[in-house]
Amino acid sequence: MKEPLLQYTDKGIYCKRANVYLDPWRPVDKAIISHGHADHSRWGHKSYITHHNNLPIIQHRLGPINALGKAWGESFMVNNVRFSLHPAGHIIGSSQIRVEHQGEVWVFTGDYKIEDDGISTPFEPVRCQTFITECTFGLPAFSWRPQQEVHEDINTWWQQNRTEGKTTVLFGYSLGKAQRLLKHLDPNIGPIYTHGAIENMTNVLRPMVPFPMTTRITQDTKKEALRGSLVLAPPSAHGSSWIRKMVPFTTASASGWMTFRGARRRRAIDRGFVLSDHCDWQGLLDSVAATGAETILCTHGYTDIFSRYLRELGYDARPLAPQGKTVELGDEESAEESLDKDTEPSRTKGGAETATSP
Repeated sequence: MKEPLLQYTDKGIYCKRANVYLDPWRPVDKAIISHGHADHSRWGHKSYITHHNNLPIIQHRLGPINALGKAWGESFMVNNVRFSLHPAGHIIGSSQIRVEHQGEVWVFTGDYKIEDDGISTPFEPVRCQTFITECTFGLPAFSWRPQQEVHEDINTWWQQNRTEGKTTVLFGYSLGKAQRLLKHLDPNIGPIYTHGAIENMTNVLRPMVPFPMTTRITQDTKKEALRGSLVLAPPSAHGSSWIRKMVPFTTASASGWMTFRGARRRRAIDRGFVLSDHCDWQGLLDSVAATGAETILCTHGYTDIFSRYLRELGYDARPLAPQGKTVELGDEESAEESLDKDTEPSRTKGGAETATSP
């Protein structure tokens, strides 16, 4: 039986012919990184290859690393295996990774979405025989409204809170979601303040995107100045002493999981906006069809359910990880929050990260 071009290992998705790992979660010699989220780009690899736009992100998060940037569609060879990066549309600099050897083509999506968010290079389908797709939201229950409608709802909500003299606190991850929200906020409503982790990451990305003006919240920020403003904060700030300065405030979270009412109750927030940086059910199906692939390997999320449905459609589809050991690295509510903590890292000897204050 022919050995697969890519395979699941205890370190990550591995291309044995090139001796290269894709988004490895344990230290390896050579890693190709799809994007800058902490569950996909980890400290400790000897060398990193990623898209040019992701370079400043992972350098900001990981510190001094041996990293090389590539352009969209730029081919590069590693031990006679051809690789190239293609837009994934998930966040700024996010890539699908195309792998080709002797006419066989595989594509690993990393995390992706097909709706153009206005700040990331839009997703482009890549033809292949085997497609490794995340399926974080691989259930029919997940169906996204057009993002313009969601952003309008957010601005209307903020305007109402400002009229009532309340501070509007909107939670979103420090990389990706926060900048997507910021890009579509209406600065004519009032001032926009940010948590330190979000401000630092936004400053890394400002050379690439014209964002509205923001002000970092510090110990010197007066409570009166925040009244009626909008504050962008990571989910980890909810319930912390940091947020007490906002009183009176009202809170909301922007996430695909806000589809379920119980998610809002569990997070003890006042409002939920359904806005995800991943594909919904139909987006996943459309993306799979656009690749022309016959074999679909599913990772991150509802792998069993989604692959079973694909088999009913006639695809050779299955979870990539062994049964019962599906890797949940694409879960934007668990992996990102637990690994990244949405704070700025300070590094100790050996690269360990500890959370610093905002």
